[in-house]
Amino acid sequence: MTTVIKESDLIQSIADAVQFISFYHPADFIQHLARAYEREENPAAKDAIAQILTNSRMCAEGHRPICQDTGVVNVFLKVGMGVRFDSQRSMQEICDEGVRQGYLNPDNPLRASILTDPLFTRKNTRDNTPCIVSVELVEGDKLDVQVAAKGGGSENKAKFVMLNPSDSLVDWVLKTVPTMGAGWCPPGMLGIGVGGTAEKAMLLAKQSLMEDIDMYELQQRGPQNKIEELRLELYEKVNALGIGAQGLGGLTTVLDVKINTFPTHAASKPVAMIPNCAATRHVHFVLDGSGSAELTPPPMDTWPDVHWAPDYNKSLQVDLNTLTPEQVASWKPGQTLLLSGKMLTGRDAAHKRIQDMLANGEKLPVDFTNRVIYYVGPVDPVRDEVVGPAGPTTSTRMDKFTDMMLDQTGLIAMVGKAERGPVAIDAIRRHKSAYLMAVGGSAYLVSKAIRGARVVGFEDLGMEAIYEFDVKDMPVTVAVDAQGVSVHETGPKQWKARIAEIPLIPVN
Repeated sequence: MTTVIKESDLIQSIADAVQFISFYHPADFIQHLARAYEREENPAAKDAIAQILTNSRMCAEGHRPICQDTGVVNVFLKVGMGVRFDSQRSMQEICDEGVRQGYLNPDNPLRASILTDPLFTRKNTRDNTPCIVSVELVEGDKLDVQVAAKGGGSENKAKFVMLNPSDSLVDWVLKTVPTMGAGWCPPGMLGIGVGGTAEKAMLLAKQSLMEDIDMYELQQRGPQNKIEELRLELYEKVNALGIGAQGLGGLTTVLDVKINTFPTHAASKPVAMIPNCAATRHVHFVLDGSGSAELTPPPMDTWPDVHWAPDYNKSLQVDLNTLTPEQVASWKPGQTLLLSGKMLTGRDAAHKRIQDMLANGEKLPVDFTNRVIYYVGPVDPVRDEVVGPAGPTTSTRMDKFTDMMLDQTGLIAMVGKAERGPVAIDAIRRHKSAYLMAVGGSAYLVSKAIRGARVVGFEDLGMEAIYEFDVKDMPVTVAVDAQGVSVHETGPKQWKARIAEIPLIPVN
């Protein structure tokens, strides 16, 4: 039997899918994150999870992106041998057209992050194409499709190793996860691929992230095979590292661990590990020739009764318009702040251009004296928004520019996501500056604190331009203080020691 799949149906299904996953978390993720919230004992981590859950509900209700990084699109196709496509275009072209239509949807435009040339010009394609397409021919007369959007923060933490056949997978994972930092926005999940060849192991790991999160159910019924035993062992041991939500220390770093295997050469043991972040986004559908896919949202009662709001009793209110270096130097590690006033933005491309302009003696388009910079690339606004979802990007990418910015521009503090490296921390300490952390995975929630936004420099860089945001009660945590003390070092160390004293941490 032959099933004819119309080109227009596949395009429409992919366009609908990228919109759907931009604002709906999978139900299994929400349920497991809600359990993690209930059992979390670290107040900072619990607050971060509350922000992520609140953001998730807001996005489901408002149909706006969970994260400002709306990702690189991965399309996994299992094509039945009885399927015929009514199209003259290549599969890459069809999938790209679906992505293009989905990302340019005027009701919910998604951020374009894909660059044409990875080495030289790095020019934005403006429609988030091309996507990454994987095709497998299988028996049957249906087209099985999985669509995922993978953010750069988690994708950048992908790891690969060729272990010796006798080496321990568990030892390698426990050694490697701490090196990933918190830029992948935990709590999320780990996808592990073992076997095949180097590229096959990576594909296995990525595909495992499409599976439902079922660690709670697995713990309840117990393992039924060696793979499930290994998943349980890794889940418990990775969480025992104490990294916690956003790397602040706590009981839950991963919600699940998935493992896919494939036969391999006798001399080899290829292992790939890819994390999925707090913006876990994927959907599965099957086309049978009867039309485009119908995607069913999670019912609203899937979300727990968690509604984050600023805590004016526990947080210090900071006026950015009158902020002084002396005030910045007085902030303490782990202290929560609510920022109000005007802040500047900038990320990789802007920092590189600033560096080049300073080296050439050129005047910068904006004065950074006594200002705070926010590492962000926002989504374009719609309707009455002043800016779209605008969560933080991974701060370590700006580490090599930190001393220059603090030394030559008058900048006094920075806001971003996850930890800072030794070079940045040293610069912060020497200049008596501070680094503040916003919660990755709560982009829509953060955007509600932004009351005004305008481009003030490098407009040609698109989402990487320098904006001036006018914010009201934007929540942040002092992650590195003027003495160089980092909560991303002290927090996990403290919670690793505390967890070691607990015999077993149940999921619920």
